[in-house]
Amino acid sequence: MHLSLKKYVLPLKHTFRISRESYDFQDTLIVCLSHKGKTGYGEATSNPYYQITLELMEQEIENIRDEIAVFDLTDPETFHAFLVAKGLSNFAICALDLAANDLYGKLMEKPLHRIWGTNLDHYPVSNYTIGLDTIDKMVAKMREVPWPIYKIKLGTENDVAIIRELRKYSKAVFRVDANCAWEVDETIANAITLKTLGVEFIEQPLKANNWEGMEKVMHQSVLPIIADESCIVESDVEKCGLHFSGINIKLTKCGGVTPALRMIKKGRAMGMKIMVGCMTESTVGISAIAQLLPQLDYVDMDGAMLLKKDIASGVQLRSTGEVVFPTLGGSGITLL
Repeated sequence: MHLSLKKYVLPLKHTFRISRESYDFQDTLIVCLSHKGKTGYGEATSNPYYQITLELMEQEIENIRDEIAVFDLTDPETFHAFLVAKGLSNFAICALDLAANDLYGKLMEKPLHRIWGTNLDHYPVSNYTIGLDTIDKMVAKMREVPWPIYKIKLGTENDVAIIRELRKYSKAVFRVDANCAWEVDETIANAITLKTLGVEFIEQPLKANNWEGMEKVMHQSVLPIIADESCIVESDVEKCGLHFSGINIKLTKCGGVTPALRMIKKGRAMGMKIMVGCMTESTVGISAIAQLLPQLDYVDMDGAMLLKKDIASGVQLRSTGEVVFPTLGGSGITLL
């Protein structure tokens, strides 16, 4: 396989703020793997919370460039196992895994969801994320993008008041994400009011390692609780089953669609709701997520919609909730 790497700085439409950080640009690495006239694309973004930079991922991949060049891509799972054995970060593995899956599907001339034995008869509607801001600006963002489901980022001293105000301007389903900013009693109390305000579930209210607190919340919250920062890799799924109603799988954190497929299967077996989420990434990463849609209960794949300018074509989201899939094989990605 021929390998090439492309680095981008993606400008956002609006400052994106969560409880622990805010940013106006997103650095992202695109991996291109080519073979027999086809090219597969993968993506992983930088992330200060997980101490991941583009330079780190680029160096990790360059260190095994020669081995990738002679690797026989008989199936993506074998390639993923090879990457894990090389000790790369999950973010670098994700970019390579997505590219390998996209390439494999293009060589097979089939979209990944068909290769995996699923169809598009039913799939969940993606939410659209509203970052923390003043009420006026959060309302303006909702008006700018009318959508059936909003994920509202929280993590202030006035979170319930924020949802109460936003509810005046929209009848959409609300989901809230505190990004580890709440405490146990605060979560239990907030859930009672948020439920009356049409909130569907709460995502990661407590710090990622507060398992004792999450067990209490799990038993007392009137709303479902979905794990995000507490569910990073495959080994986290079983533990989350005892402390959360569901899991939000991020491809960059777990290492791509290959381990995500196993996490979905394991989570289902444990009776949990399954969600896949995105970073603020381009259509490269979003198109890979879309291939998993038939297997999910919830999805957060609005990353490319938050950008001023995209760098790829592939899966498209419409405001009705419909997802438009390209006819191209793999994840259906073309780099612009």
